Amino acid sequence: MNHRPEDLVTLFNRLFLESTGTELVRGGDEPEYLPAGVAGRYAQVIFAHGYFASALHEISHWCIAGERRRQLPDYGYWYCPDGRTREQQRSFEQVEVKPQAIEWLFATACGSRFHISVDNLDGGGAIDEDGFRRNVYRQACRYLDQGLPVRAEHFLESLMDFYGTGADEFCQWRERHAWLADESHRQPHHFTTESEAYDASS
Repeated sequence: MNHRPEDLVTLFNRLFLESTGTELVRGGDEPEYLPAGVAGRYAQVIFAHGYFASALHEISHWCIAGERRRQLPDYGYWYCPDGRTREQQRSFEQVEVKPQAIEWLFATACGSRFHISVDNLDGGGAIDEDGFRRNVYRQACRYLDQGLPVRAEHFLESLMDFYGTGADEFCQWRERHAWLADESHRQPHHFTTESEAYDASS
């Protein structure tokens, strides 16, 4: 299956450019979100290097950012690059569960590979990579069972239509990764209450 970032740009902008005043833009070294006014007429979801996976990841973040957050550059979200301390990494993993869960579902709808990202090679890696992966998987399952945020649902439907995927792909995905829901192999994790970095709804 051919995975071109240009197709994601077309699908996203067809859905959201006029309805939400937001466009998906191919960028350079770093992904970024710029609200309208800062970016120009439209808010911009900017993905890095023209990478397909980066586009899915940045779209996922946008899909759960609430209205107030979407008025702020990078949603007003504190971000520390690779090389984070344990406390910084713990905060990073906490706020990444929902966007990475949505990204995983998007990737499944596209028939593309998804990689869990702890994004901290220079800082010793994840606090608990196994626990993080399990939390992302379980959140993705909750989204399938209970529904996604509205914009994520619309984009998922658009991806499924474009790539010709459907319920069978998600059933197979669940079966392949069902071991992640096995409590007998669960590792202790250190997540606390969910961060307010994302208002997570409309």
